[in-house]
Amino acid sequence: MIDFERESDNRISVARIKVLGVGGGGSNMVNSMIESGYETIDFIVANTDAQALTLSKAQHKIQLGVKSTKGLGAGADPAVGRRAAEEDIDSIIRQVKDADVVFLMAGLGGGTGSGALPIIARALKEKDILSIAVVTKPFIFEGKRRMKVAHDALELLHEHVDTLIVIPNQKLIEEVDQKVSLVNAFSMINGIPNQFIKSIADIIAQPGHINVDFADIKMIMKQRGYAVIGTGRATGDDRAVKAARQAVASRLLDNASIGGARGVLLNISGSSNLGLHELSAAASIIYEQAHEDASIILGSVIDESLGDEVTVTVIATGFSYQAHVQEILQQPVGPLFSVPDIAPAVRQTAENTNVAPTPVGVPPAQKEEPIDVNDLEIPAVMRKLLQR
Repeated sequence: MIDFERESDNRISVARIKVLGVGGGGSNMVNSMIESGYETIDFIVANTDAQALTLSKAQHKIQLGVKSTKGLGAGADPAVGRRAAEEDIDSIIRQVKDADVVFLMAGLGGGTGSGALPIIARALKEKDILSIAVVTKPFIFEGKRRMKVAHDALELLHEHVDTLIVIPNQKLIEEVDQKVSLVNAFSMINGIPNQFIKSIADIIAQPGHINVDFADIKMIMKQRGYAVIGTGRATGDDRAVKAARQAVASRLLDNASIGGARGVLLNISGSSNLGLHELSAAASIIYEQAHEDASIILGSVIDESLGDEVTVTVIATGFSYQAHVQEILQQPVGPLFSVPDIAPAVRQTAENTNVAPTPVGVPPAQKEEPIDVNDLEIPAVMRKLLQR
């Protein structure tokens, strides 16, 4: 049986989080995060294209391969990207050496991201710095060569990073309403790493009912494998349970099944009116589906801006390469999580005003039976709190 233990009062607000975007795709994801507003995170971009670096909003910019590429990019050749990273790896390490965790972000398939990212990940591993890579795979229309380059880079990354999240661009776009604009479609894609990193950063920096220390985060993320993320949000009656069910019903999370994860990080966020019984009921939904030997860390964040809404984020880690990533690469999937601030056409599809809009590409939810929270098994940490 999985036992939730009450976490220590040693907050991880002092944990140093850095985000490193590599190549053009990584730089775009970093810009999207900066625009969303993250005060507790340091942003760095590294690129072989000197002109592209001038467009970055990051505090720190590193030009890779100054001598070998002369600032003109990698020409879609990962071998050039590798040499450029090796040439300036010391500059990268100087920027991240004091970090507790580094998020590596890139779009795979090109030269800089695919070539440089594995080199950087290897260097971080040698320095024993926790590294979490969030990468995208190319669209089909970009051609077989770029897809092969991306797959080769994934295999190399898997050897060095602690946790790897793969965002399959083509699978997501296939599920998007055809009326959604190109700008909003890319906003969806960029929103996925935003949500993932925000969930971890919130647990680290925001006050909550249940505190989590960095050692717990590190334990979950050092499972050495692939990870997936699912998010749900709801308001009204049984909001916490509905949000939890939505999180585990993500089609991508379903394909990977929480039961196959070696680690699960669960974040439940709400305003100060979030009840203890609500927290317990939402946690129980995840608890019942997780493997009995999995390590589960539960965090709860107070966010007054949510109002009556409750959000539940599940990050499942430690999937093996063969058991998980091949399935992700081959099967059609829907969005990883709901994106609240995208095209109006997406929001207008909602019919129930008490529940957040269904993510684009996710089949309409079946009619739910009345929920009796008394039927849910309560995790140990909740039983301890309820008995006080």
